[in-house]
Amino acid sequence: MNEVESFIYRYEGQEKEIMLTLYNLLSDFPGVTSRLTFNLPFFYRKSWVCYLYPVKKGGIELVFTRGNELSDEAGLLNARGRKLVKGVIFKTTADIPSESLLQVINEALLLDENVPYQSPGKKK
Repeated sequence: MNEVESFIYRYEGQEKEIMLTLYNLLSDFPGVTSRLTFNLPFFYRKSWVCYLYPVKKGGIELVFTRGNELSDEAGLLNARGRKLVKGVIFKTTADIPSESLLQVINEALLLDENVPYQSPGKKK
């Protein structure tokens, strides 16, 4: 069991099921790896693409690190007052909209593949 799986298995109930579902979904994409960063499961290809965040009021948020750069045609993502990242909160595995979520993930991976990540503090 790797460090991300160990992190997920520390949870119970819906949180664990949601994280396992998202972990398996993201891990199926070619070249996507995961590791704990800031004590959260992050998913990488060339750079960090997204991470799983346990919400205090219950549920798991799938957060895209470059959410502000995604088109989000389905309107899934919410910035919740944040400037760069956007995410979607799932309370149950039934809440996970497979087709529209796959579109967002594919767009995030294409962005990561084709447009190098640049820290907001760095000048172009």
